Amino acid sequence: MELTDGENLSRAAQPRQLIVTVYGLYARQGGGWLSVASLVSLLGDLDIDEPSVRSSISRLKKRGILEAQRRDGAAGYALSGEALAILAEGDRRIFRRERATLDDGWLLAVFSVPEAERKKRHLLRSQLTRLGFGTAAPGVWIAPAHLHQPTAEVLRRLGLDGYADLFRADHLAFGDVSAKVRRWWDLDELEALYSEFLAEHGPMRHRWQRRRKVSERDAFVDYVRLLTDWRRLPYLDPGLPEELLPRNWIGLRAADLFFSLQGHLVDAARAHVARTIVG
Repeated sequence: MELTDGENLSRAAQPRQLIVTVYGLYARQGGGWLSVASLVSLLGDLDIDEPSVRSSISRLKKRGILEAQRRDGAAGYALSGEALAILAEGDRRIFRRERATLDDGWLLAVFSVPEAERKKRHLLRSQLTRLGFGTAAPGVWIAPAHLHQPTAEVLRRLGLDGYADLFRADHLAFGDVSAKVRRWWDLDELEALYSEFLAEHGPMRHRWQRRRKVSERDAFVDYVRLLTDWRRLPYLDPGLPEELLPRNWIGLRAADLFFSLQGHLVDAARAHVARTIVG
């Protein structure tokens, strides 16, 4: 799942980001629909008041992410077809634990867009960035080869496949690939974002490890905020081979934290949502 509007990580996650997380986690099994009453209740657990929920829903509707629907007389909103496709693409990225290896090789994206269609050029560049590509040279974008399928799917869905070619490649020569990776991706910025994630959510693991009794509501609150902050990071970090990253790469610690907390929280959080929706 991943629908982001480019906002920063963090403690001040916007209501619409939290709503997208709730839909991505809990609405799809029921056809992508949640009642307004359920949304207001669940977002209330996250300290978001009803006017903010309704305002955020309106924005998501305007962006084509949610569609108004009534079911059994209840007002609610369903995920659009496009939103469902984006969330499915995101699942493979956000919940992927393994990283690329040096033997996997690279994916190169080369594109050419006429000047008259500069908006599509901008869209293509922004989508490659969102997918985690680095820039190897002007007009040549690079990513680990395991991203070939999601890249092809995204470009095809957005009608951009006619402007780009995708190639598998190996680095044969010249220079140190680790040094080049630092030029192709902004690892310093990524390290800062991982540090922020660890500082924000590291104490959460200690709290849950000390608890003898699980609060389903607390698990829901913590899991939604955790995933909202996490889901952008796997896009900025495309799963580069560990051998090419700085020693003791902070991204590995951040991933360990996320998946450890997910194991603690996911079942209890789902139980809280099921009870809230039924109630």
